[in-house]
Amino acid sequence: MSSKELESKIIENYQNDENMMILIFAQWCVNHDLNPEELYLSAYPTQSSNNNLKEAIELTVGKDEAGAIHNDTLLGVLSLFGNDDLAFVVTEEISKMK
Repeated sequence: MSSKELESKIIENYQNDENMMILIFAQWCVNHDLNPEELYLSAYPTQSSNNNLKEAIELTVGKDEAGAIHNDTLLGVLSLFGNDDLAFVVTEEISKMK
């Protein structure tokens, strides 16, 4: 495998993992009756729409069909990708639930 092919594969894997993180976030929101786009915009108000988030929202299922996503799991995944602002907004929502 050439270095160019390896670089391409690494980028592809990262993007797939990032999409999985977005899906986990979106499903967690659905499970807690929260709007993922609104939460995302709370964290990143200067960004316009996020196409990856919109695609992930389309892949979510109703909370009665979904498995539980623990708060710590979501926060850990967000942290892995450096989404500290989004993790902060999620933490605020978690504290409102208690």
